[in-house]
Amino acid sequence: MITFRHEIAGEPVTIRVPENTDDLNEFWKWLYEVRHRGPVALDTETTGLDVFSPTFRLRTVQFGDAHDAWVILYERGGYFESYARDAILRIPHLLIHNASYDWLVLDRHGGIPLDELTAWDRTTDTRILASLVDPRQPQEGGIGTGLKPLSAHWVDAAAPDTQSGLTAVFRGLGLTKETGWAGIPATDPTYLLYAGLDVLLTARLEPVLRRELARLDVRPELVTYEHEIARLCAVMQRTGLVLDLDYTHQLDRRLRQDAQHYADQAARYGVLNVNSNAQLADAFAGMGEALTEHTDSGAVKVDKAVLSRLADLSLQGEPLGLRTPNPLALAVLKSKRAGKWGKAYARTFLDTVDAAGRVHPFISPLAARTGRMSITRPALQTLPSSDAMIRRCLLADDGHVIISTDFSAVEMRVLAALANVRRMKEAISGGEDLHDFTARIVFGKNFTKAHRKLAKAIGFGKVYGGGAQTISRQSGAPIEDVQRALRAYDKLYPEIRRAASRWQREAFQTGMVSISATGRRLPLDRDRTYAVTNYMCQSAARDVLGQSMLNAESAGLLEHCRLPIHDEILASAPRKEAEEIAREFERCMTWELFGVPIEAEAEIGGRSWGSLYGASY
Repeated sequence: MITFRHEIAGEPVTIRVPENTDDLNEFWKWLYEVRHRGPVALDTETTGLDVFSPTFRLRTVQFGDAHDAWVILYERGGYFESYARDAILRIPHLLIHNASYDWLVLDRHGGIPLDELTAWDRTTDTRILASLVDPRQPQEGGIGTGLKPLSAHWVDAAAPDTQSGLTAVFRGLGLTKETGWAGIPATDPTYLLYAGLDVLLTARLEPVLRRELARLDVRPELVTYEHEIARLCAVMQRTGLVLDLDYTHQLDRRLRQDAQHYADQAARYGVLNVNSNAQLADAFAGMGEALTEHTDSGAVKVDKAVLSRLADLSLQGEPLGLRTPNPLALAVLKSKRAGKWGKAYARTFLDTVDAAGRVHPFISPLAARTGRMSITRPALQTLPSSDAMIRRCLLADDGHVIISTDFSAVEMRVLAALANVRRMKEAISGGEDLHDFTARIVFGKNFTKAHRKLAKAIGFGKVYGGGAQTISRQSGAPIEDVQRALRAYDKLYPEIRRAASRWQREAFQTGMVSISATGRRLPLDRDRTYAVTNYMCQSAARDVLGQSMLNAESAGLLEHCRLPIHDEILASAPRKEAEEIAREFERCMTWELFGVPIEAEAEIGGRSWGSLYGASY
């Protein structure tokens, strides 16, 4: 038996690593003694983060309580593997930090079905508990949701973090941070200490966070709800989507060629590196363009907003018709986009596709402080709403078609519900297009498309906290027109400003924390209290999606769900049953929020996700 003695919060702790069957029997005695006392913390060490890679391996499985940790060398197979697996199945209540990852690891590589790990509220995820206490990351003024910083704050200010020691060991072995996890010997003392401390800290962190949630009066139902949402996201991630390999390889080549083609165009204007702001600033000055914005360091700003303005495009890439597009700005934007999309999407798909030809984008159910979800590796939620090219890579199953069920103007409906906006609610209940209604009232019955676009931009500006300048850039309307329209908008919907003021006052009274409709704590920054409307609406919209996901599971639709993305659920359904399944998704996503109808519409495409955006397949 390998044994380590350590100290946490002034108390001795022990980490044991069984080396033979006698040692494993000692582990078994310990497990049977502690498993009925309370939760047992669980963790895994693996060769990396890409659970679905053909080269991914499960190396160790750790168990622990507040005083003792056991590191089982799972990769040795045989008794080590069977003892670890049997132990997991026999623990009534598991504590895991970032449970979604370990669920998928054990489901894919440990022979423990995801349903076993999540049934009967078996798992408590301390990362979820921490997010509900304070969702902010360190750069936002929060503690963050990483185990070590949380432990340093709540458990022991000197909580040992062996990450730096591991990095040094990696270097000594000629390994990098990326290759070290697979290459370090499993019996390395620093590696084993790192593994054992994680479960000890998780076991100590959970009761502290539970007490803090109770002190802050966070609803227990919200804790349960977030674990359910994490489970649904893990199921969808496990399923993944089929990748059209031939198309994706062709797209990868084309994007590389496009990036070089437009970089060559930029070189004609003296820009040899499209990412060099200094070269761009000099070139635009030589073309007579006046660049007046500067970075904090005093350099001329040449970011996407500046380039888009020079190219006569909105930030979403739509033509504005306000000026003659600058050819250099157009070339730079196109080169950068092709390069970014090739690396972030096409090559990431090809790097992460599994042996069955499926990709499994990582779904983070609690990504933002408002609770909004995110999709990473790749970041599919950042794709422009009009894109068909990247979405064309992803397919429904064989014999299936893609279904997208999207909420109708959910942000504005949530705003109308939370702020109790009378005329907005009347328009929604009357079946009117809200942006048409607003444009007609503000600009008259002969309003134009530009007026509707401005009304829509102002509405989203209210929801997302954008001011007149941002709205002007997004809509292409002159700042004076935006300011006049804003005054008219506030007169039409006075409840929005009153609600924002009330939410800010309430936040000041509760330590700069606003409480969402579902009881979620939303910390505000003192210099950005105006963001409270955004936080309240974004958080409620996220929970509208979350509840709709639960409704879909109850209706037996989870097997069809592939991604929860923005305000839609993407699904794969047999072609012959698509109409019926689409209608059922609409039913699950249509309900009332404080008297305001939340409505959804399903669209049935072809085999690819891109077919919903104009792709032919």
